[in-house]
Amino acid sequence: MKLTLVKVGGAIVENADSLHLLLDKFARIDGYKVLVHGGGRSATRIAEQLGLPQQMIAGRRVTDAETLRVVTMVYAGLVNKDIVAELQARDINALGLTGADMNVIQSHRRAPKNVRMADGSMQLVDYGFVGDIDRVNADLLADLIAKGVVPVVCPIGHDAKGSLLNTNADTIAAEVAKALAAVFDVTLVFCFEKRGVLRDADDDNSVISTITQAEFPALVEQGIVSGGMLPKLENAFDAIRAGVHEVIITRADAIDESDAGTRLC
Repeated sequence: MKLTLVKVGGAIVENADSLHLLLDKFARIDGYKVLVHGGGRSATRIAEQLGLPQQMIAGRRVTDAETLRVVTMVYAGLVNKDIVAELQARDINALGLTGADMNVIQSHRRAPKNVRMADGSMQLVDYGFVGDIDRVNADLLADLIAKGVVPVVCPIGHDAKGSLLNTNADTIAAEVAKALAAVFDVTLVFCFEKRGVLRDADDDNSVISTITQAEFPALVEQGIVSGGMLPKLENAFDAIRAGVHEVIITRADAIDESDAGTRLC
């Protein structure tokens, strides 16, 4: 049974025109499907309006207690429910979920870890209320999907001890895809505002059509893959090794084009 899991980033969901186009195309995807979304730019904007400075390290948000409140309100509230309402208008029976809902994604708080910085140095970083995923309840999700429900998952997990945890949306998408690969033939699609992974960040036509696991380290070393794209590809290759059939990185308006974007293998 084929299942398509689409992950859409904040730059898409925060623009009405791009979101509507993405959801039109998502609604037309054949077979079973899941949508995972971010919303980081909105969270950053609202946090800064509230006087809460934001810190990103190696493409990941450092989440203190106040920032956790903001990202929960933005991801699980405004962004998630806007998407669910838009899908209902397209006759898609969507259900918005955090990891805490029905215990669908259980995580633990990330311990401080050494992170390689942009200058090549290593730094011990405490990411705060950031969760690393322990388990995804694939059986429960599969049961919902088989009943015709389309899960819309935001990047908030929980630790089963009463605390919510912020998790990178790409990681959520990859872990959900890996869990569902035991039940479905899963294609994971990361979509954002670019046409794919670009060899030259300033040239939208420099799409790398295919990236293998063997080629990936050299692209990182050359600086072609960096910033937020780095964890995206790390999660993608991890998903492939765990049984996901295919991972595609493409523009939101091209999710229904078979030859678009960058394919990872």
